[in-house]
Amino acid sequence: MSRNDQVIRQWFLLRKLEDSRGLAIDELARALPEDYACHSRTVRRDLEALEVVFPLVTERVDGKMRWRLMDGFRSLPAPAFSPTELMVLILSRDLLKPLDGTHIKGSLDSAFAKVLAAMPPEGMALVRQMQGYFSVGLGPHKTYREHRALIEQISRAITQKRTVQMRYYSASRDITGRREADPYRLWYAAGALYLVGYCHLRKSVRMFAVDRIRSLTITNHPYQMSLGFDLEAYVRDALVVMRGEPVEVELLFERATAAWVKDRQWHPSQRLEQGKRGELRMFLRVADTRELLGWILSFGACVRILRPESLREKVRAEAKRILDQT
Repeated sequence: MSRNDQVIRQWFLLRKLEDSRGLAIDELARALPEDYACHSRTVRRDLEALEVVFPLVTERVDGKMRWRLMDGFRSLPAPAFSPTELMVLILSRDLLKPLDGTHIKGSLDSAFAKVLAAMPPEGMALVRQMQGYFSVGLGPHKTYREHRALIEQISRAITQKRTVQMRYYSASRDITGRREADPYRLWYAAGALYLVGYCHLRKSVRMFAVDRIRSLTITNHPYQMSLGFDLEAYVRDALVVMRGEPVEVELLFERATAAWVKDRQWHPSQRLEQGKRGELRMFLRVADTRELLGWILSFGACVRILRPESLREKVRAEAKRILDQT
């Protein structure tokens, strides 16, 4: 049994105790999800561990010893939030709108609803006022309501450190094939959710778009995460999501565009130099992918590629293709 299994099982037990006025050990054992089923002796040890942190009490009811949370602890008083803290809560909820319908967004909505329910009328007026002048524009993004069960499966596999088997649609090859992977992380970026894990077919860590997973099964095979794996390092060279061979890029933005470009963090590696006439040089070390190509083309004639020459040729060829198709 892994430490992760123990922690999640104890979390389930605590949730059950929150929602009841007292449960016997055998009732708690039967209430555990199938994946975390265990003997009553294990449940007792879990309760004793929880008792160190939370005020649990026992009482005999109808001849059975029942466990419950101490009165007054099941519903803690709502904390007082400052206006700026409330704004952050509103912002965080809106930022996760693409995950509507999933357990991730559901937990956030539930917490937010409890905070609002405990607020006085003046506080509710403040929240409505904030929503009137502060909003979030998400831009292009995918929605994941229909993938709720799949996301929960992936989360469970990551927690249990179990290999998964899946049918995955490859957009680049337009085929659906079978993959076996060790799931490391769920990663939300650029309006989409990805599973990052070790692909047994490719023999390397790969990124799988969650919405392209057609079906998924959790196996009984445990895995060990690659020693020293770091998600931030794994995606460091990607402009947004796509990974590839990194190249040194130098771009020159004309004055009219420079003011808009320099106020944004496009990539962690970027370095800017302002010219005497208002032009802007940008230096990047970034993955050479179609993502980079599309990003440069989005600036139209307002940017020049100073290096590398290979990237300049790719942009020139793509621009010609666009022109030929219009």
